[in-house]
Amino acid sequence: MAEFEPRIIAFLCNWCAYQGADLAGTSHLEYPPNVRIIRLMCSGAIDPVYIINALLTGADGVLIGGCHLGTCHYQNGNYKAQRRVDILRNILHQVGFAEDRVWLRWIDASEGQLFASTIREMVNELKAKEPNPLRHPWEVWQGSNWGP
Repeated sequence: MAEFEPRIIAFLCNWCAYQGADLAGTSHLEYPPNVRIIRLMCSGAIDPVYIINALLTGADGVLIGGCHLGTCHYQNGNYKAQRRVDILRNILHQVGFAEDRVWLRWIDASEGQLFASTIREMVNELKAKEPNPLRHPWEVWQGSNWGP
């Protein structure tokens, strides 16, 4: 059986974390290809529904990346993201889902190395866990004539 390769969805702030990811790529920094990036204008624009949807559709982990606290281009968007993620983790814990599958990190545009190391760390920690328990049922459903 092949080793489990986690799937990660990353919601990244356009101004900082996304630029940090871009810097990691243009600097040829190596990190696992397990991440799919979705660019948001601000981490404060993250809706918990996006995170829940990613987990329900089989993502093994979700990363929310934004500007460092106090440096948001929209003044307090990253504080909003932090509150939303804290509430979401509490809800996930209450329903018995591992809340540590959702990561919130502050990554500046000049921190490509931090982005790459965050992805490496996240992949390693998710590999130590089992796959998302919702991953297999969705793969079966999507492979049937019921799915898209």
